[in-house]
Amino acid sequence: MTLYSRITGTGSYLPPRRVTNDDLARELAGRGIETSDQWIIERTGIRARHFAAPEVTSSDLALHACRHALEASGHSARDVDLIIVATSTPDMVFPSSAAILQNKLGIAGCPAFDVQAVCSGFVYAITVADAMIRTGGAKCALVVGAEVFSRILDFNDRTTCVLFGDGAGAVVLEASDTPGILASDLHADGSHVGILCVPGNVSGGQVLGTPLLRMDGQAVFKLAVRVLEDAARATLAKAGKVDADIDWLIPHQANIRIMQGTAKKLKLPLDKLIVTVDEHGNTSAASIPLALDAAVRGGKIKKGDTLMLEGVGGGFTWGAVLLNL
Repeated sequence: MTLYSRITGTGSYLPPRRVTNDDLARELAGRGIETSDQWIIERTGIRARHFAAPEVTSSDLALHACRHALEASGHSARDVDLIIVATSTPDMVFPSSAAILQNKLGIAGCPAFDVQAVCSGFVYAITVADAMIRTGGAKCALVVGAEVFSRILDFNDRTTCVLFGDGAGAVVLEASDTPGILASDLHADGSHVGILCVPGNVSGGQVLGTPLLRMDGQAVFKLAVRVLEDAARATLAKAGKVDADIDWLIPHQANIRIMQGTAKKLKLPLDKLIVTVDEHGNTSAASIPLALDAAVRGGKIKKGDTLMLEGVGGGFTWGAVLLNL
């Protein structure tokens, strides 16, 4: 029998503290930096984001999202035999946030590891989990995107600090005799490292370089629109599908203009675009599963729908996954 994998449950979690553009503008004004709700909305589509409390880690957010996903799938943590966490803001240098999450779930023994592909992380992670399930390496996987990006923002740089938020999203991916994940397409180009990075590292008990995010927004925008279309079309071709077969496009929630631009290139009406960037901001690896869960629980996405997930992030990394829910 041919093995496939299907999503059987989704879950998400946002920290309680909601920060509006006006809240952020007041905070930045105290630093002598001018911005406004209108300026942020016009350039990004973002109205608010959530920030975690100082003591809350990525694995804490992931734990809540995983519990919701497990409940939706009808499973308990004891059924899980693989954990993959996509994150660029892990709890520690090591061990992985996935190992820490495994302990918080009260289980042990199954493989647990992190994937670091920044905003493409969830697409990378679900592709890896699908491959492991198809080859018999797992039957019930937790695939998670979890971030506390507020920890690495430079609040003296209004062009970046207004963009990001914290949160987590998770799916239960199970072995199935009917196709769920139909195709995927992953890429990276390390020559673009400098346009989006946190150029710091720990050495001898000190941080070398800067531990804060740096981004060339114009360069990222130009590259993102092109590679997202390419990845989506390559994924459709692998699955033997066409643009019109997509019921819902769930892109990485970075910027409303990038998202709408991609939808138009795929000839999809904008009402088929799942948008949460307005309320979540850019939550990096968490953004796709957060948007997926919001749309499922909101009744937009239903069982049997065909979804295109796609992300682009620092590295430079990008990719897409086509699936039937």
